[in-house]
Amino acid sequence: MAPPLGGLTEGFTSFLFGKIETTRLPVRTSTGQAQAVYLPTAAPGLGDSGVIIGREVYSGKGYVYDPFQLYGQQLPAPHWLVLGESGNGKSALEKTYVLRQLRFRDRQVVVLDAQGEDGVGEWNLIARALGITPIRLDPMAALEGGVKLNPLDPAITQTGQLALLRTIIEVAMGRALEERAGFALKAAHAHVIATVTERQPVLGDIIDSLRSPNTDSIDALGVSLEDIQTWGLDVALVLDRLVDGDLRGMFDGPTTNGIDLDAPLIVFDLSHIDRNSIAMPILMAIVGVWLEHTWIRPDRRKRIFLVEEAWHIINSPFVAQLFQRLLKFGRRLGLSFVAVVHHLSDVVDGAAAKEASAILKMASTRTIYMQKADEARATGRVLGLPRWAVEIIPTLSPGIAVWDVNGNVQVVKHIITEQERPLVFTDRAMTEEAIAERTRASQQLADDPAA
Repeated sequence: MAPPLGGLTEGFTSFLFGKIETTRLPVRTSTGQAQAVYLPTAAPGLGDSGVIIGREVYSGKGYVYDPFQLYGQQLPAPHWLVLGESGNGKSALEKTYVLRQLRFRDRQVVVLDAQGEDGVGEWNLIARALGITPIRLDPMAALEGGVKLNPLDPAITQTGQLALLRTIIEVAMGRALEERAGFALKAAHAHVIATVTERQPVLGDIIDSLRSPNTDSIDALGVSLEDIQTWGLDVALVLDRLVDGDLRGMFDGPTTNGIDLDAPLIVFDLSHIDRNSIAMPILMAIVGVWLEHTWIRPDRRKRIFLVEEAWHIINSPFVAQLFQRLLKFGRRLGLSFVAVVHHLSDVVDGAAAKEASAILKMASTRTIYMQKADEARATGRVLGLPRWAVEIIPTLSPGIAVWDVNGNVQVVKHIITEQERPLVFTDRAMTEEAIAERTRASQQLADDPAA
């Protein structure tokens, strides 16, 4: 029961002024003075150095992001994970981000383009607009003189070659290499490196050495010729598939000359490879290791390695281990790894859950486009997103995403310029007018890259 005096006061005040809504008397002020009364509540941004992504939805501020500017200050690692359902803007974000980064003279980008239509990769138009020919990796084309990448390229260290050979075999077999088979491979590799000196060693040399082992290694272990041949049999059969089987042509010869590793944009077109076959993770492993030894150099250039369909890497424990080393090594030399994945469940529930978790921890930047509610909740748990962000992910419109930059969480609308639009949207069902517009924009960019 209210005190009698308080009740009397409340009744008298109500009689004079009506129902009491607040104990504070109203304040008359101007809009200019109100700015000091009602302070802005927008969270701080990431600074103004880097590339413009778009606008923060709630504050309307421009959103600028650059992992190289933020690394060591606001970011512990420059790597980036992009998630979301198809058709919500992931591809447009990647392409405009790369185009805007390339305006800085010290930037260089490699794209593993695993998607495409009409016989070319999704990045074909942008590459052509910049005067660059994509490096198409295609078993059929390779048989007719197309591009080859040699796992035994002398540019790769001997340790890197052996690690790559083990990964290829383990991916193809779907299990770890046994100790005896591993020794047979190591002995064959050492023999080939020691004896093939007048040309690039190739996979066929390893197969021949596995079938006819070096007697020196046999004598050192005190085992029979039949034993070591048996140990290396499965290894030889797997590698034979890359030489004479359905994967022949791409890896069974010296690396193709003329691959320009100094170009600002390097596109590996993987769109002719069956994305559900073992060829895709094997191919990504070979490209990744080859780039590690030939492309990443201590020359102060900032490099971006963007991988479409990155679940092929993260979901294979053997390939993921190679890329873990690449990410740790490349971080010191200015490498930002961008992994594009549709669903986080594609990687965290797979056979490489431990390796996937390690790679995800290296990605200090996470961009999440629209996902269904169940997937959004699972993503939120794995990435540690705040509850409000998880709740809005299923409601996001195309082009809008939740950005988590080392705990700085914002909702950002991606903005695409009119010049970028015809280069970014590559849907098959384009009108003739849209195709003509793309052609004009491509020609304009080729004539004047600074436009």
